[in-house]
Amino acid sequence: MGKIEQPKPVLLIAAVTSRYQEALDWTIEQSQIFWGPIALKSPVFDFTETGFYTQSMGAGLRKQFLAYEPLIDSSDIASTKLRSNEWESAYRSYADHPEQRPVNIDPGYITEAKLVLVTTKDRDHRVYLQQGIYAEVTLFYRSKQWQHSRWTYPDYQREDFQEFFTQCRLHLRQAIRDERARHP
Repeated sequence: MGKIEQPKPVLLIAAVTSRYQEALDWTIEQSQIFWGPIALKSPVFDFTETGFYTQSMGAGLRKQFLAYEPLIDSSDIASTKLRSNEWESAYRSYADHPEQRPVNIDPGYITEAKLVLVTTKDRDHRVYLQQGIYAEVTLFYRSKQWQHSRWTYPDYQREDFQEFFTQCRLHLRQAIRDERARHP
């Protein structure tokens, strides 16, 4: 019988996509109230890999990644996705934009071995968590680099995205070391 152990804490991340800078700014402000200070923030990237969101979000989309200072328990990620869905609805009601979805907030987490995203959509490679939320390993870390799977979104295969994820991974490793030093 295997020994049951508590998993290491993980680094909460969020991908925020919108054509409006004010939506990105609003999400940053809102998320810090509930998820804590931002440890790392990516540049704002042009989101050009797919036209999937154009009808609901408009053209000229941009994406920014945020990584949060407090590490979390990976089992909390489903509730994080539920909260981000609430924020999308709140921003739609609050803002005066013509799109039905002016902001998309996709939380996930990074471990030393993988990047996990959560979604409301079931597919063959996703695992059900709870309350209509599914998780997938979008990228995995092997041979000192991020690797993708057949289902990995094209933008997550970008080198500039993966450079940010590597910074997140390094931040996580240091945070875990710091925590061990404080509580040996």
